[in-house]
Amino acid sequence: MPLSSARGRSGGAGSATITDVAEAAGVSRQTVSNVLNAPHRVRAETRERVERAIAELGYHPNRMARSLRASSPGMVGCRILPVSAGTVASIQDRFLHALAEAGQRSDCHVLLFTASESDAPDGAGVSETERSIALWRAGAVRGVVLYDLTHDDPRPRELTVAGVPFVAFGRTAAETDGYSWADVDNEAGTAAAVDHLVAAGHRRIGFLGWPEGSRLGDARARGWLSAMDRHGVLRRSHRLDVRGPDTMAGGTALMTELLNRPEPPTAVVAATDTLAVGALHALPHRGRRPGEDVAVVGFDDTPAAAALGLTSVRQPIEEVGRLIMAELLRLTGASEGEADESGRMRQLLAPELVIRTSSAPGAAEDPVRR
Repeated sequence: MPLSSARGRSGGAGSATITDVAEAAGVSRQTVSNVLNAPHRVRAETRERVERAIAELGYHPNRMARSLRASSPGMVGCRILPVSAGTVASIQDRFLHALAEAGQRSDCHVLLFTASESDAPDGAGVSETERSIALWRAGAVRGVVLYDLTHDDPRPRELTVAGVPFVAFGRTAAETDGYSWADVDNEAGTAAAVDHLVAAGHRRIGFLGWPEGSRLGDARARGWLSAMDRHGVLRRSHRLDVRGPDTMAGGTALMTELLNRPEPPTAVVAATDTLAVGALHALPHRGRRPGEDVAVVGFDDTPAAAALGLTSVRQPIEEVGRLIMAELLRLTGASEGEADESGRMRQLLAPELVIRTSSAPGAAEDPVRR
């Protein structure tokens, strides 16, 4: 884009944005940010082109915010989600701990904040995106971490437009090449659970899942479905796929529903440990023994799973936290790091199945990486 066109669109001197500069110079917003914050990382000819665009457009970054972001110790922001009743979930707690521990090694710390849901009625409260942009522009954080992405999550696009550095735990269904992310292969997790159960002799294997439309829930359901088909046992179990709310009460209700079928399952894979714990509660009421009569496998390997002897899929949360913190520090010029040819990190990590007595009576804890 000619500089005169970019200047006209920016609305006058001093009102140009980092996006205007990037388009005028023919580079990414991250490259402009590097020129401003870590010029040694940009080739001389590229740096000169960006600096010329900055001068021509009259772009004036917030110097105080840049100074605060460059100071040590630094901060990265992350929204903390509300606690859900009726669950044994602890994944975000583990993730935040891993993130903070990884940042501490580089003298960078995690700033937790709350926010309203994006669909809050009448625009009540402040959304996560608005809070993130405000914290970054004020210089309170170097960048932000996004957690719990959905298929069509608007946050990556909104933060990209605003020029806020971020890294996501999870990914959207499209445009994943436009931002850095780390994710866990959820399909592989439930597939590993099915492999384990089939190897133990089970052929009627049910699935307790969330209602369709959830990114994680749908991925875990696909893993169950593909593995069942691969083992040739789907026809005997295709009616044993039941869905409901992710609560212990929901898991109990779903397990009870399956046990009432003419041909109930001899094993079930649950999309979460919460649903699996609910399933365990249902078995004694129907005279079934966990592990002996009906095998149960959960997902997330929460502390409850270890306490109850529940076989569960363990996510490599500590590694996810380390990768995301390292990438955010790299993006903000605080450290060197690795990226692919697009300049983005894209990491899909394998989970592991931790086998316990709920699916293998008498078994000692046995992590099996898939």
